[in-house]
Amino acid sequence: MPTSTADAGAFALGAAAAELLERRLEAAIARARERRRRALAAVTVPVDPAVDVAAVVLGGRRADERFFCLEQPDRDRFALATLGQAAVVEARGERRIAEVVAACRELAAEAVAGDPAADATAPPAAGPVWVGGLAFAPEGGSAPEWQSLAPAQFVLPEVAFARLGEEARLTVAAVVDGDEDASRVAERLCARLAALSPADMPLADPDPVAAPRVAGAAPPEHYEAAVERAVERIRAGEIEKVVLAREVRVHAPQPIDPAPVFDGLRTAFPACYCYCVGTPELAFVGASPELLIRRDGARAQTVALAGTTRRSADPAVDAHLGEQLLRSAKNRGEQAIVTRRIERVLRPVSVWVAAADQPSLVKVQNVQHLATPIRAQLREPVALLELAERLHPTPAVGGEPPEAVRLIPALEGLDRGWYAGAVGWANLDEDGELCVALRCALLRDRVAHLYAGCGIVAESEPAAELAETEVKLQALLPLLA
Repeated sequence: MPTSTADAGAFALGAAAAELLERRLEAAIARARERRRRALAAVTVPVDPAVDVAAVVLGGRRADERFFCLEQPDRDRFALATLGQAAVVEARGERRIAEVVAACRELAAEAVAGDPAADATAPPAAGPVWVGGLAFAPEGGSAPEWQSLAPAQFVLPEVAFARLGEEARLTVAAVVDGDEDASRVAERLCARLAALSPADMPLADPDPVAAPRVAGAAPPEHYEAAVERAVERIRAGEIEKVVLAREVRVHAPQPIDPAPVFDGLRTAFPACYCYCVGTPELAFVGASPELLIRRDGARAQTVALAGTTRRSADPAVDAHLGEQLLRSAKNRGEQAIVTRRIERVLRPVSVWVAAADQPSLVKVQNVQHLATPIRAQLREPVALLELAERLHPTPAVGGEPPEAVRLIPALEGLDRGWYAGAVGWANLDEDGELCVALRCALLRDRVAHLYAGCGIVAESEPAAELAETEVKLQALLPLLA
């Protein structure tokens, strides 16, 4: 039996939880042996909600470990932070989501993890969860910098911290195939927990030896020309809208640590979904204002987000900019396109779909957007990822009609990878949430790849769209350059 005492570490399991873990491992191993398929064992225990769980993970991660953080501080301090991999599911191609859902269901069917309903106050992401996301395109991320993030990739972590308000939970999990020794697996997991401790987030180097160098992956004129070509197609009636992105790179004098970047994002953008998806080779970080889909049983939520303008430090000017955005025919039209599509694709699986009558303003640190909240009551259980498949890509990141997406690679000339894809989590009941991966950067060694895009409609002007990408890039450029 594993030894777990208070002095073994701040997150060591108590004796009762350690014994429960070993019993569940024994049951999972027996089940795996009998059914000749992998089985999951997990135990969830309370932890101190005052702990900075992202700092624990980012400070305690090992070089060979996957890691994941998702926070929305303004939503009652919501946080999910994970370490390691008990299982990884990856897929590519047009059936990538169906394949991921099938693999996750197969493992959930063989779970020995207790009844989540028995812990009524637990945060929504407590217990065994899948964390990860989707590339923008079914085959997205084939460029060398994206290697180790598959077009669809979800990880069931060994260690997961979840927090909401004054409740926090720690889950430890293992996936077994029937040949393991329960005691040894439990000892290994307890040793991993014993190595973790509360920590402060590391700070960025205030005085680097050399200044980072910022350069576009392509000249600004390339983006303006792409916008011109897109407007021509729109005015010719071929499409109604298309979103075009550009890439800017920051070359740093030393490897970029994702921890202070993530910390800066959650501090500057507390209303956004601040995320960090890490592998041994890279980290994908961002602060997205846009929810793709949230599912809680038969309830689904999303938001149509489109139309952007800048912020101002002067409250009167800021209010005026917001009022202009609300009255802008160009931006209201762009926003309506997104709302109509979302309603249309959710309706076949819903009892009802309800969108707000008018868009409202969503204000983050450097920009403000038009947003229309949308809710749905599902007719029958539809997995979170299956709902995401219906919605992604929305016209907010793709185009309208859906076929407009086919024009994007040729016009942009870049591999979006996970930019404008989805990042989030799903539990074993297929509830969870995914945000649209926006305002993001791919960090790989000494290079940061930053991405920003704009919705192009008939009234779009190339110089104005280029300027809008510059505003959006300011979410991350100050933290990296």
